[in-house]
Amino acid sequence: MAFGRSGLDITAGMGAGEAVLARIETSEEEATAAADRLKSADLVRRAIKLWRRGEVVRAAQLALRATEADPNHGAAFHMLALALEKMGHLHKALVTYERAFALDPEDADLLLNLGLTAWGLKMHAAAADMFRQYIEKRPDSPLGYNNLGSVLCDLGDANTAIEILRTAIYRMPQEAVLWNSLATVLSEQGRAEEALIFYKEAIALDPGYSRPWHNLAFALSHLGRLEESLEAYDEALARAVDLVDLREGRHSRSICLIGMGRLDEGFREYEIRNDPSFRSYVRYMVDAPTWQGEALDGKRLLVIGEQGLGDEIMFASVLPDLYRAVGRRGQLMIAVDPRLVSLVQRSFPKAIVGGYEDRRFVDGEDRKEFRYIPFATADQRPDYYIPMASALQFTRTRIEDFPKASFLTPEPARVAQLRARLLSLGTGPFVGICWRSMLQDVKRNKYFSALEQWVPILRTQGVEFVNLQYGACEDELTEVCARHKVTVHRLQGLDLKSDIDGAAALSAALDLVISAPTAAAATAASVGTETWILTAGRTWPQLGTPCYPWYRAAPVFHPRNFADWDQLLPEVAAALSGFAARLSAA
Repeated sequence: MAFGRSGLDITAGMGAGEAVLARIETSEEEATAAADRLKSADLVRRAIKLWRRGEVVRAAQLALRATEADPNHGAAFHMLALALEKMGHLHKALVTYERAFALDPEDADLLLNLGLTAWGLKMHAAAADMFRQYIEKRPDSPLGYNNLGSVLCDLGDANTAIEILRTAIYRMPQEAVLWNSLATVLSEQGRAEEALIFYKEAIALDPGYSRPWHNLAFALSHLGRLEESLEAYDEALARAVDLVDLREGRHSRSICLIGMGRLDEGFREYEIRNDPSFRSYVRYMVDAPTWQGEALDGKRLLVIGEQGLGDEIMFASVLPDLYRAVGRRGQLMIAVDPRLVSLVQRSFPKAIVGGYEDRRFVDGEDRKEFRYIPFATADQRPDYYIPMASALQFTRTRIEDFPKASFLTPEPARVAQLRARLLSLGTGPFVGICWRSMLQDVKRNKYFSALEQWVPILRTQGVEFVNLQYGACEDELTEVCARHKVTVHRLQGLDLKSDIDGAAALSAALDLVISAPTAAAATAASVGTETWILTAGRTWPQLGTPCYPWYRAAPVFHPRNFADWDQLLPEVAAALSGFAARLSAA
C-alpha cells in the first residue's frame, strides 16, 4: 500500500547550490566591458539577488533576458537553467544546462546540475555518466561520489554504489554527506541495522546537517523502533532550513505518529499532504468548501478516494461513519476509482456513488494533478467535500474508534457462484494468496517476498490455494508450481486487476487470504474475510497494534529482522496448518 510511504534521502542528489551562485556572481564582476556582455552580466546579478529572496520566477525572467542580451554568455544560461529546474521545468532546464555547458565546457558544476536534472527525468544512465565526468574534473569534491552512488542504487547496482562511496570515504572521511549516502544505499538494500552506524557517523561529523537525521528516523521505523524514529524526525525538523525538507519531514513524522497509535495528532499532521507545495499534491476540482468537522446531519457531503487502490479501499472503512453522520435528511456522495463504483454503491445503497477522473495539466514542463468529480455539479453540488483519509482526523482519533467490521458488500449471487467453482476443485479450506505489489522497482522490492519463498506455505497439507495475485504472474506461478510440485488454482475468466467487484466476491468465497500489503489484501479484508498480512517489518497501518485495525480480522505477520522472509514464511506455514486443522474440526 502506498499511503504516505516516504523515501530515504528525500533529495538524495546534491547540486553545487550557493557555491554556483557565488561563482557566477564573481565571474560577472570580472566580465568584459563589451556592451552586450555588460548588460547580460547586470541582469544575471539582479537575477541572483531575486533568487536569494526566493523570487524564482522573477529571477528566471531576468536570466532569460540576460541570455537574449548575450546569446554567448554561459553564466546567463546557467542561471536560467537553475531557475527552470527550481520551477519544475526539467526538460527545459536540461536543454538550457546543455547550452550553458557548450558555451563553458570547463564549468564542472554544470555537469553536476546536468546530472541532477537528467536524474529527475529518470534518465538514470545519462545522469550517472554526467556524475562520472564531474568526478574526473573534481576528484576532491564529495558531491560527485554522493550523486553517482545514489543514482547507481536507483539503477539496482547497489554493490558498485557501495564500493564507490566506501572508496570516497577513505579519501574524504570528514565528509558527512558520503557517510549519509552509504547508509542510505545500505538501507535501501534492507540493511537498516547496518545503516544506523553510518547515519550516526554522518551526524557526529556534522550535527547540524538535517538529512542524516531524517534518514536515520526512516531506518529506525523499518526496524520497528518508532519511538526513537520520532525523536530523530524531531531532530531533523529542528535543523531543516529548506522548505522541501520541512514538508517532507512533517509528512514522515505524521506517519510515524500514526504508526505509534498517536492518531489524534498523527492524522491532523498528515494533512501536510494537502499543502499545494507538497510533492504529490492533488487538486480536487469541487465547487464546495472542505469539511472541517462541522455537523453533517441534513448536509450533502462528498468524500473523494485518494492515493493507491489498496489505500483507497482501506480508507473506505470510514464511510459507514459518514453514512450515518449525514442522517436521513442528508446525502453522502462518494467518488472512487471507477473499478470500485459497483462494490461501493452496493455497500452504501442510499449514497450517490461515481468514479472520479484524473487529469494532468502540463504548463510547459510543470505537471499538475487534478481530480475531477463529474457527478458533483449542478443540482448535485455538495455542501462540503473531503479527501477520504482527511475524514480520519474527525472520526478515528483512538484505536477504539475502529469497529473491526466488514464495510464493503460483494454481490451475494456471485459469491455463491464462485464458492461453487471452488468446491469443484476440492474440499477446502480455500486460501487465497498474493505475494507482491504489481508496482515493483528497486526501492519497493525489499518490501515484498518472492513466490519461490512461499513454498513452505504452498506445501501445507489439506489446503487448496487460489491465486489472487493481479498483473503479470502466470509464468512465475507456472514455474514455481512445476518445480516444487505444488498447486495454486487460477480461476479463468476473472480479471483480478480490473474486475474488483469480482475479486471481492472471490475473496468472500474463500476461507482465508494470505497476502502482502496490497490491494488484494485490502479487498479481501474489507469484505470480512480473515486476511493474514505479511509485511517486511512493523508498518504504520497497524496503528501500534498487532493487526490492521481497519478490518474485521487482519493479523500481521512480520519477521524479527527486517525482510527476513526465510525466517517468517515457515512460521506462517505452521500457523496455516493449525488454521486448517481447526477448520476441519469445526
